[in-house]
Amino acid sequence: MSFIGIDAVSLRYGGADGTLAVQDCSLSIEKGEFVALVGPSGCGKSTLLKMVSGLELPSGGRIELDGDEVRGPQHGIGIAFQNATLLPWRTTLDNVLLPLEVSRDHRQSFRRERKRHVERAMQLLATVGLDEFAAHAPYQLSGGMQQRANLSRALIHEPDILLLDEPFAALDAFTREELWGVLQQLFMDRRFTVILVTHDLRESVYLADTVHVVSKRPGRIVMSKQIELPRPRSLEMTFEPGFVGIVHELRDAISEVRAS
Repeated sequence: MSFIGIDAVSLRYGGADGTLAVQDCSLSIEKGEFVALVGPSGCGKSTLLKMVSGLELPSGGRIELDGDEVRGPQHGIGIAFQNATLLPWRTTLDNVLLPLEVSRDHRQSFRRERKRHVERAMQLLATVGLDEFAAHAPYQLSGGMQQRANLSRALIHEPDILLLDEPFAALDAFTREELWGVLQQLFMDRRFTVILVTHDLRESVYLADTVHVVSKRPGRIVMSKQIELPRPRSLEMTFEPGFVGIVHELRDAISEVRAS
């Protein structure tokens, strides 16, 4: 049994006459696997993330996490979006700690053992290179630093699953590539299960174990590509013929999807 099972799932927004975003989509993800979803804009990639998290429920089909059907918002999931959405009145450290304060699964432990949780948050900030900025407000951080804090906040409660919806799309190329390395190291250290939505094919090949191509709306998986490249991966690898060949293969598949 797969860790995340998406079985013939469909979702229509706006009732019977609304927009069919996803149709008859199936996907199996193993525990500790890093997968990326790529495809045309508006094809339902983000909708799939919402259904896995339980923020949206499918109109048809079934989603299971570790054998249990998703019937509502799920605990044990970390989510990071394109915009960091840090609270401007809280420091970097306090933003990272926020999930522990508000989650019903962690808030009692946070109140009893605040010092331990703060130490863990500081270790996480050190891992992403932000420990010296723990007392800074979000406006004092660059976009890349805010996204590092955003990743730390998504991971502070040690989730089994990390959902990433174009987390680096708003960043410049150099910062984006730097954060690929940060995310790869976090994944190798902690081995959570990751679903990444991205339009950057180099990013998907650099980070993922498997890249899934999604069709035009209504979305479904039309191609899956295993990325058999050793970890850790380096930026230099992205210019090697084998890496470039995979990117071109994915680009060709998306071009076919758009033309169909």
